[in-house]
Amino acid sequence: MKTVGTIARGIRAPMIKSGDDIAAIVVDSVLAATKDEGFALRDRDVVAVTEAVVARAQSNYATTAQIAADIRRKFPGGVVAATHPIFSRNRFAALRGIAQGCDKLYIMLQYPSDEVGNHLISWDDLDAAGVNPYTDLLTEAEYRAKFGHNTVLEYTGVDYAEFYKSFGDHIEIIFCNDVRRVLEFCPHVLCCDIHTRTRNKRLLREAGAQTVYGLDDVLAESVDGSGYHEQYGLLGSNKATEDSLKLFPRGCDAVVADIAAKLHAATGKQVEVMVYGDGAFKDPVAHIWELADPVVSPGFTPGLRGTPSELKLKYLLDNELTGKSDDEVRAAIAAKTSQLADSAQGTTPRHYTDLLGSLCDLVSGSGDKGTPIVLVQGYFDNFAA
Repeated sequence: MKTVGTIARGIRAPMIKSGDDIAAIVVDSVLAATKDEGFALRDRDVVAVTEAVVARAQSNYATTAQIAADIRRKFPGGVVAATHPIFSRNRFAALRGIAQGCDKLYIMLQYPSDEVGNHLISWDDLDAAGVNPYTDLLTEAEYRAKFGHNTVLEYTGVDYAEFYKSFGDHIEIIFCNDVRRVLEFCPHVLCCDIHTRTRNKRLLREAGAQTVYGLDDVLAESVDGSGYHEQYGLLGSNKATEDSLKLFPRGCDAVVADIAAKLHAATGKQVEVMVYGDGAFKDPVAHIWELADPVVSPGFTPGLRGTPSELKLKYLLDNELTGKSDDEVRAAIAAKTSQLADSAQGTTPRHYTDLLGSLCDLVSGSGDKGTPIVLVQGYFDNFAA
């Protein structure tokens, strides 16, 4: 029996710059790690590279002036309502460009939290104030009368209402969870939510909005020489400088195929490769859902498609395999595993890329670890293997 299961290693790489050959850097870094640390690649190992360095190598950047130009084209009247952005200086850095692109900007914030779980106030606060978050619209003055200056996130110390207003004296903040209520202020809407954007666009159109776009529609093509993303636009972008953003990487399927081919040529192994962004998990204390990117993985090799076919080992041990020896359990598990067909018995049916991306995001971190590449080995092994 193997004594070690899944292993995830953060792989250090050189500082990746615009124009670098990302595939060559990833391959060289992984191969150098195998030599330095004394391990070998195996078939079905997974090499994952963070989207941030892929986008940087692609030079997929845009300035706030380029964002403003696209906003002007999409909203020529100059009055815009931006609905349900998340509370983030990094993830909603596009606001500077959006604000530059209009003459009047209404920003509708969700409460008690944004869609990824950044809480301004608690549900107990709502109950105490007699506010119904499913129906009530509050102006900023009404919100502050009920909740004071509870627009400060506990973990960042930033007052997001004040921060978002700091981009111009033409910005007005309102609080509501029903995007349709924004039409009481403006019929031209930019949906700034991530995972609920498709439904909210539909609701707005059905409610009579004259113009509806999402962040995924802004910079969906190059504007004045900008970077772009044809599917996600500004979704997945991050602040680069005070007047520029790094966008989500493009063409990731070609990137991972190139890395896999180069690894196969160097080692003879069939290694799976993926690009990953935010993981998909919830912090039990801060209540924040990590996933602020539109997807966990924007590109992966075909072997990572699908969901695990797994047995619930602890359930079987407590039931039909009670009292069996390790050898008998292993034989029974092997027999049951061979009968599985793309199903999970008692385990959450998440996609491989979401599970692996969450693992890799935790391993690489978002700070100064310097490991934008993660190697996962033994992920597809099981107890009977």
